[in-house]
Amino acid sequence: MIKILSISASPVEGASTDIILRAAAAALTDNLQPELKVENYFIKLNELNYIPCQACGRAPTPAYCFFEDDLDDVYRLLVECDCILFGSPVYFDTVSAQAKMLIDRCNCFRPADFEHIDPDHAFIKLMKRKRPGAMVLVGGKQGWFEGARRTIAGFFKWLDITNQGHLIYHSEDYNKKGTAADEPEILSEARKLGEKLAGLILRKDERS
Repeated sequence: MIKILSISASPVEGASTDIILRAAAAALTDNLQPELKVENYFIKLNELNYIPCQACGRAPTPAYCFFEDDLDDVYRLLVECDCILFGSPVYFDTVSAQAKMLIDRCNCFRPADFEHIDPDHAFIKLMKRKRPGAMVLVGGKQGWFEGARRTIAGFFKWLDITNQGHLIYHSEDYNKKGTAADEPEILSEARKLGEKLAGLILRKDERS
C-alpha cells in the first residue's frame, strides 16, 4: 500500500494551491495503479486546531510533541506516507502562517541529543527512511518565491524527504481564488510532477 500525503497551507477554500496539489496527486495515483494500491490523504491545515511551537527545550520522546492537538494525526501520516506534496501561498516572501506553524512543530522529528545517544550528531533522527516529495508555491505575478522555497526545502531535509522539484504558479488576479483551474499549462506541469514521483516510487518498489 502506497500512501500519498498532500498538505495545503492555504487558508482559502478552493484555492489554486489545493487545485494544483490535487492534480499532482491524481496523476501520481493514476501512474501507480494498478501495479500498486494507493491511499490518498489531503490535509487542509486551516481546518485544523493546533498551537505554534512553544520551544519546550526538552525531547517529548516517546511522543512527538508534549501538546496533544490536531497535529497528532498529521505526525502519524508524515511517518507513514510514501510521498508528500506540500503547497503554500506566498505571504510576505515566505510560506503562510499555517505552513510555518506546522514546520516549527515538526522540530520534534529531530529532538536535541541531550543524552548523547548519537555521538556524531546534535540531534536524533526519528525518521528511518527517505521518501520523495515536491512543493507547490502560489503567489502574485510580482511575487518572490525563493524565501518560501527555502523554508519548505529545509522542512523536507529535516524530515528526510528528498525534494524532487517544485511548481510555481503566478496568479494573474490575486483577488480571485482558484484561477489555476483555468490554466491548462500549470495543471499539465502538476500532472508531469505526479508522473515523475510515481516513476520514482515504482523504481524503488522494483528494487525492494
